[in-house]
Amino acid sequence: MDTPDYTTDPYFGLADSWAETAPGELTHYHDLGEGTPVTFLHGSGAGVSAAANWWLNLSDLAREHRTVALDLLGFGQTRPAPDAAYGIDAWVRHTVRLLDTLGIERTWLVGNSLGGWVAFQMALTHPERILGIVSMGTGGAPRTAALARHARPEVTEAGIRKVLNEFVTEPSLVTDDLVAARYTAARAPGAEERFARVIEARDHDRVHHPLDIEALRGFDRPVLLVHGRDDTVIPVSRSLQLAEVLPRADLHLYSRCGHWSQVEKAPQFNALVAQFLRLHSGG
Repeated sequence: MDTPDYTTDPYFGLADSWAETAPGELTHYHDLGEGTPVTFLHGSGAGVSAAANWWLNLSDLAREHRTVALDLLGFGQTRPAPDAAYGIDAWVRHTVRLLDTLGIERTWLVGNSLGGWVAFQMALTHPERILGIVSMGTGGAPRTAALARHARPEVTEAGIRKVLNEFVTEPSLVTDDLVAARYTAARAPGAEERFARVIEARDHDRVHHPLDIEALRGFDRPVLLVHGRDDTVIPVSRSLQLAEVLPRADLHLYSRCGHWSQVEKAPQFNALVAQFLRLHSGG
């Protein structure tokens, strides 16, 4: 399969890689650094991609690790097969397919929102592939008013700005360039149709295939839960719920921080994750 003519994004500045991960499926991802693999799983907002979630984190953490961030099936620049299915299990399988393609047997997972939900679902179905998990504002929680708004955003620059402003407590972080980059991605050919399908699948699974919280009591790998105290998208209670059942979970709360801790607190977040990975480098 031919790869698209798409190299380095002018805003996010991350070099691109492509892999055929299944017949008719071309996965777009970023691959930086060397060492123990750390796989990054993004959230589910309009115009989202791996780069749009992790552009402030990948290069920093790649100083000590191999950092891989993929556009999940239905998002970003990944090309799904014509008969692609979406949903939590499909996103887990897609992640595993990329890991298999790259020859990565075991990895840390770092997930934001939906990506955290994917990480913990993978912990239930493929625990042998996971060294540990870092999850921020873990998705799959009961639907909030903010989540409902994000499911049907106004696909204009003003609409994208409104959504992004709900992710942070400091509006200056939502720059004109960031809004333009997310808007451009949201209006790419086929993007709106795919977004509608993945949101429908996400919200169906929220009700009919929720994360089995009690089953996570058996997940014995190290976990770092990160949450902004001012998160209006997914409340702090989600991380508290997970911390109660995960036997090796640490919990870190950021004050003056919303749903986007990896952006709003990027230097502190990078240092926290790097320290956690060093501490648990032996498993």
